[in-house]
Amino acid sequence: MAAQEFQCEVKSIRMLTPTVFELAFQTNRPFEFIGGQFASIVIPGAGPKGRDLRRAYSIASTPGGSPVELCIKRVESGPGSQYLYALKPGQVFRAFAPYGDFIYKKRSGRRVCFIATGTGVAPFRSITQSKDFQASLPISTLCLFGVREESELLYMDDFAKLPFVTWVPMLSQPRTENWNGRLGRVTNYLREQGAKFPWLETDYYLCGSGAMIDEVKLILMGKGVTKDSIHQEIYYKPAKADGSEKV
Repeated sequence: MAAQEFQCEVKSIRMLTPTVFELAFQTNRPFEFIGGQFASIVIPGAGPKGRDLRRAYSIASTPGGSPVELCIKRVESGPGSQYLYALKPGQVFRAFAPYGDFIYKKRSGRRVCFIATGTGVAPFRSITQSKDFQASLPISTLCLFGVREESELLYMDDFAKLPFVTWVPMLSQPRTENWNGRLGRVTNYLREQGAKFPWLETDYYLCGSGAMIDEVKLILMGKGVTKDSIHQEIYYKPAKADGSEKV
């Protein structure tokens, strides 16, 4: 489906974590997208010489549902996240959508492993809640989600209630002793897996930190996983500021 321009009315803005907010909006006409795709939001007057900017954000909500939801990390120096966070219910912004081919591609007899850090979990929420995915489930679905501490966990209940998803949230630096889940990074989880892990029977979808994606790809290729089994969507790299990557 070709991208189109939409007028988007803000329905609500709510904080999901201390640094991540959800922007829910309705469009002026039917809005169709596939789980895993993103919207390009117009940031008015924020560019050089007062030109408009465009910023890309993955859609976190169920395809066909309303309102549409974006999961956005608030960055103090980021013109995109600051503009959107300041909007109030009833206000209107412009968006072009849908974009992207980071979508689930069914392959018979295969397993799927979704790997995310931070807001990179947003497209996986959309994918796993979609009718298309649920109508053609892989043999198994593993979702690894890594953040630093408890306050940064996203969509815990949404994933935990999906019976066809093995949901593995991980904390690298928990703040309390009450965390009963896994410790470490998503890369630690992969390194712990031995020969019984179905390395070559699985399709991998990686989303989030560029550093994480690079490291995971090295691990997978070291296990003999071929490039056609690895799909990626880089949100940010350490040297980049808000706006050069999806956030």
